Amino acid sequence: MNTRVPVGLYAITDSQLTPSDVLIASVEAAIRGGAVMVQYREKSAPMAERLAEARNLQALCAANNVPLLINDDIALARRVNAAGVHLGQTDSTATEARELLGDEAIIGITCHADLALARAARDAGADYLAFGRFFHSSTKPQAPPAATDILARGKQFGLPVTAIGGITTDNADVLIRAGADLLAVIGGLFGSNPESIEHKANVFQRLFASHHPCFQLPDNRSSQK
Repeated sequence: MNTRVPVGLYAITDSQLTPSDVLIASVEAAIRGGAVMVQYREKSAPMAERLAEARNLQALCAANNVPLLINDDIALARRVNAAGVHLGQTDSTATEARELLGDEAIIGITCHADLALARAARDAGADYLAFGRFFHSSTKPQAPPAATDILARGKQFGLPVTAIGGITTDNADVLIRAGADLLAVIGGLFGSNPESIEHKANVFQRLFASHHPCFQLPDNRSSQK
């Protein structure tokens, strides 16, 4: 099991908020502000475009020592040498991902609000468990809702827990205090200019510094901006 899953802001891209022409600038701003992990999430673009974007993101993330994960696509993660993948319940399995990406890959699994799914993900070799949605989500409005206590209950499996779904700087502290090790954020981070993205990321970083017992501020980033 990979023990290098970081604690903090998990920035997730979306073509509606981070189209190709602003993708790198947006993610770069998120990293400057304190994002500790990035996920490339693009389901509809042509393969050539997805490959180019993923390669550019991998170069950016590698230069900043920030893991890049690819949503759903194990083959793409392997082609660009990404740090790992995030898989939903209808995607490929953690076992398949581990076989293709190796022992050091970070594999995250969506578990909704279901401890049985979390147990199965742990047993299959996942490195973190993702629970949610906790608030209304414009990205996945039909996702089943989750209560915040699932985060603490999910700790029983001995893996980092990620909260996802409608998270903003205004509601993040509730989830961190409830036990979230990572906050997976799309709309609450992206969709504005780089200065605003950086500011929001830094607010998330400061919330982790205030409320998470294991959060460590990276040496090259300031908690105050």
